[in-house]
Amino acid sequence: MDHMSPSGSPSRADPAQNVAVVGAGYVGLATSVVLAHLGHDVCCVDIDSDKVDQLSRGVPTIFEDGLEPLLREGLESGRLRFVLGAANGVSDARFVFLCVPTPQHEDGSADVRALSAAAREIAPQLKAGAVVVNKSTVPVGSTTLIERLLRRHDVSVVSNPEFLREGTAIADCLRPDRIVVGSDDRQAAEDVGALFDALGAPLIVTDAATAETIKYAANAFLATKLSFVNAVATLCEHLGASVGDVLQGLGYDHRIGFEYLQPGPGWGGSCLPKDTRALLYMSERAGYEFPLLREVIETNETQLQSVVDKVLRAAGPDPTSAVVAIWGLSFKAGTDDTRRSPAVEIAQRLARRGVQVRAYDPAVTGPVPELRGDVDVVGDPYEACSDASVLAVLTDWAEFTDLDLSKTREVMAAPRMVDARNLFDAASTRALGFEYVGVGNS
Repeated sequence: MDHMSPSGSPSRADPAQNVAVVGAGYVGLATSVVLAHLGHDVCCVDIDSDKVDQLSRGVPTIFEDGLEPLLREGLESGRLRFVLGAANGVSDARFVFLCVPTPQHEDGSADVRALSAAAREIAPQLKAGAVVVNKSTVPVGSTTLIERLLRRHDVSVVSNPEFLREGTAIADCLRPDRIVVGSDDRQAAEDVGALFDALGAPLIVTDAATAETIKYAANAFLATKLSFVNAVATLCEHLGASVGDVLQGLGYDHRIGFEYLQPGPGWGGSCLPKDTRALLYMSERAGYEFPLLREVIETNETQLQSVVDKVLRAAGPDPTSAVVAIWGLSFKAGTDDTRRSPAVEIAQRLARRGVQVRAYDPAVTGPVPELRGDVDVVGDPYEACSDASVLAVLTDWAEFTDLDLSKTREVMAAPRMVDARNLFDAASTRALGFEYVGVGNS
């Protein structure tokens, strides 16, 4: 494996390239607008005609900071276009990025049917010398699968995993910590890395299996750090210690750092739960039990249930007669994504216990497919709190701290708050008349 700065790479592709991106979802759309911003000619293809039409008009299909300006810039410059159907957009492309969904089966294995279908569809359309770049999160060894499905000896396949955080995906694309590319065809891998030269990020060129493993290992490590922090928060509650001060003491250690040291209701989203379970599945298939990772996942489950229990205790002796208000449904601030959101899971568990749940999120305005049961989603934070016996703060939206807590207290049946994000200052909130419960504080 080679670690190289872009300036040190021995081979460079032409400055501007014809690029096709298959899939206009989170990863595909972010990749498309940023590659166009870097000067490449990008054709993004998707199977959803409504999505293609909306994006062609410059209207984002996801909630993501910084996306709309780059989308409009690409369209107005002529460097970005959207078309329907993969076969219609790849024939002139030197590089074809596969950014299709790879959902997860119950056992943790990945469903690669969409990836396989995309590979089969583009195979006859690819020009000789094209490079197919897999950016979808896939099981280790999937680059070989794509090569087998393409059945094109004149086409190279490269793994280029994404490390995007929802809510900051555009910023992460523009200022990546590193670019990872992996392939048995070193020249193809270096040429893919050269697409991102202007970003000035460290370039790691390795084999495909290693590149795919880096993606899973990174997310598993982040999940481990988050589960550790939540376990420390629980310990602080038992010891009467302040988790904020404990984590501050940890964060100043340069070996640890402050990133991902915030306790919460548990980690979630479209990546960490999926990738940790996938890595556990792959390790078991390879003959290694990976007990540490299994405990990381179990600790996260314990944290979710701990927040549910705190809310039920705050709701009183008969929670079924109480209304619980929830602020936050997205899995974190800065996105409207509710997939595998801890907030949604907590709302569901409360509803299954017979609690009436009323929720508000500043970015979640439409139906929430993951929500089932007696959970009402309203468009106003104070409406959510009307006659509620407890308010649960489950997503770390900064705008929540700008709301009027005195008004919130007045509309509630009982002024109780379970702050699963430690978003509010405990002393100040209690001074306003709330019974306050945070995470990691007595």
